[in-house]
Amino acid sequence: MSYYDIDSILTDAEKIPCTFQLEIPELGYLDNQPGQPLKAGSKIALPLWLAEMLAIANTGGDDQAKSFVTFDLPAALSNEVVQALKADPRAVPLRDQSPHLYGLATHMMDLSEEQELGVVLRKTFVTRASEIALHARKVGGTGHNKGTADEGSNLGVGGTGEEFLRGLEEWERKLFRKAHDGAKAGKEWMENVKKR
Repeated sequence: MSYYDIDSILTDAEKIPCTFQLEIPELGYLDNQPGQPLKAGSKIALPLWLAEMLAIANTGGDDQAKSFVTFDLPAALSNEVVQALKADPRAVPLRDQSPHLYGLATHMMDLSEEQELGVVLRKTFVTRASEIALHARKVGGTGHNKGTADEGSNLGVGGTGEEFLRGLEEWERKLFRKAHDGAKAGKEWMENVKKR
């Protein structure tokens, strides 16, 4: 991803539940205690970019060195969400969990040893991608006039298509746009070939 990629920036701003392992002076305001030290064991939600830096950094070079924070998986990747994705990935509106769920999950898998999460998300993406491709092929208007230019899906116009798009995560929306534009361009090309 590019340095200026807005989706990457928004993913890095997602809040991650963290537990501080050390007492840190003058940071009590993070736990609503201004002027006090931030005590070890304090649980605070931090942006992903900061949580990542604090989890990687440690207190020294010896064997007893601690990292500043440990973190848990965010609510968007909780056990309940993972179990729902295992049951039926198409039934979970990923955007309601996080608009950048796949990017967040990628970061979290880099930082933790969650093997199951990678398997579940891979299956989720493949399953949902086929559904996205199916909807994206339906180019055109309202879908009521068979044999005309209006034949096709009502995606982007309202109805069930709009509800389908509302549940898509940002990577899925990009995939939908590319597949939709490709199917539309292919249809236009075939119409031009038939005219000649």
